[in-house]
Amino acid sequence: MMVSITGTKSQDTIRLEKDNVVLYGLILDGDTLLLSTIDEVYIFPERRFSSRREYRRYRRLIRNVKKAYPYAKLAKRKFDQITAQFETLNSEKAKKAYIKQVEKEIKDEFEGELKKLTITQGRILIKLIDREIGETSYDLLKELRGSFSAFFWQAVARLFGTNLKSEFDPLGEDRLINEIVLMIERGAL
Repeated sequence: MMVSITGTKSQDTIRLEKDNVVLYGLILDGDTLLLSTIDEVYIFPERRFSSRREYRRYRRLIRNVKKAYPYAKLAKRKFDQITAQFETLNSEKAKKAYIKQVEKEIKDEFEGELKKLTITQGRILIKLIDREIGETSYDLLKELRGSFSAFFWQAVARLFGTNLKSEFDPLGEDRLINEIVLMIERGAL
């Protein structure tokens, strides 16, 4: 067991480590207080459905979010990798080549799976990408591939009734999607 005490003017902090468990404490005026952190807890209201149809719609939304959410998480990881790599590249030509390489890797690995997504799952994915990255899909395309490419894909999306510029609104229209994602992250779904 390892105990370390660090002193300050009127308080001492202790760290106790036993069997790979670390406990922190604070000695204040002779009293020892254990300090602990806990995960944030979300409490959602109990769902009540006015009809069986409404219940099925909610279950379908859960299924669609579960299908799209892993791709949004993957998009976040890839975006972080691209951003980190961009800092090391100094020319526009090198950045474009890198984007083409990453795009080819993503297509080879996920194109078949992403083509199997329904239009609704695609819309949810667009919203979840905005939730994870903090930028709309349109803005990401514009930043990474250019204005023309972003405009082209926005036009294609609009043909299917989707908007790449749609933003995630966790307190408004996307409240249920946000609740489902939080439950997935906590292992409740």
